[in-house]
Amino acid sequence: MLTHTQIPRLMSLRRVGFCLSDKKRKRMNLDAFANFCALHGVEVVMIDLTQPLALQGPFNVIVHKMSDIIVEAEHNRQSQQLLANFQSYVSAHPSTVLLDPLPAMTQLLDRFATYRIMSKLENSLQDWRICSPPYLEIHNESDLVSKQTLMAQSLSFPLLCKTRVAHGSLSHESFINHGAVLHKVFVIGDKHFCVERPSLKNFPSGPCDRKTIFFNSHQVSKPESSSNLTALDEQMPCLPPPSSQAIEALVKELRAQLGMALLGVDVIINSHTHTLTIIDINIFPGYEGVPEFFSSLLSLIQSVLDQQTSG
Repeated sequence: MLTHTQIPRLMSLRRVGFCLSDKKRKRMNLDAFANFCALHGVEVVMIDLTQPLALQGPFNVIVHKMSDIIVEAEHNRQSQQLLANFQSYVSAHPSTVLLDPLPAMTQLLDRFATYRIMSKLENSLQDWRICSPPYLEIHNESDLVSKQTLMAQSLSFPLLCKTRVAHGSLSHESFINHGAVLHKVFVIGDKHFCVERPSLKNFPSGPCDRKTIFFNSHQVSKPESSSNLTALDEQMPCLPPPSSQAIEALVKELRAQLGMALLGVDVIINSHTHTLTIIDINIFPGYEGVPEFFSSLLSLIQSVLDQQTSG
């Protein structure tokens, strides 16, 4: 069996650049993936944004997660330059396929743009009883939210408060009791996988004396999480898993709207209505718990390369 170093560079007509942070590279074990791809005639190149991309190319495909740099470019000149260099290279090489498109990724970095996408999904997927939670945007800290305002937006306590990535304004999202189970849907092109994770326990509805709870959702919903926030206080029957047909319809519609191939969707099952509720859309997620991730990602890349050849 050939190793990566035994495959001559001249034979490798299929080159895929990966533009990821060091943390993301380690999490997905990109070195091992590069060796796996080499055995199938695909060369993986680690892109260094601090160096000219023209000297590192050419690339048939670029797989990237530029979200951190896009956010940092709002206030950091070095990130602005890195982003500009990346965009210039992509513009100068229109035959290079970008996974995924920057405009779609930028949309998902704005929490309220994401909620608007989720609302559109709710309208187009009514037959599957898929919904998104109501939300309210607070533009600055001096804004006062009255009980009447919350009721007008179909919001009630308890509420989730989230920051808007780019500028730090606040969003308030009604909390939906869901039996402390989060369903993470991982999308890799035409394939998708549904993985269960721990989630926030149920809370009583309406105002109460409970203090504000501060938490990191990444910590709470880790596969091995044992947070007291995920432990149900009362006995309750297990909720049925999401309908596979509903998840398939959701993924198909979301990909059609965004034109993206690598994304994740967080969904929960409402404890009272059993409706499927979309609570978040994630850019190039971690794919922890996804079986045969390497082969699925390579299959996506190969299908893109084949389309280039046939086109």
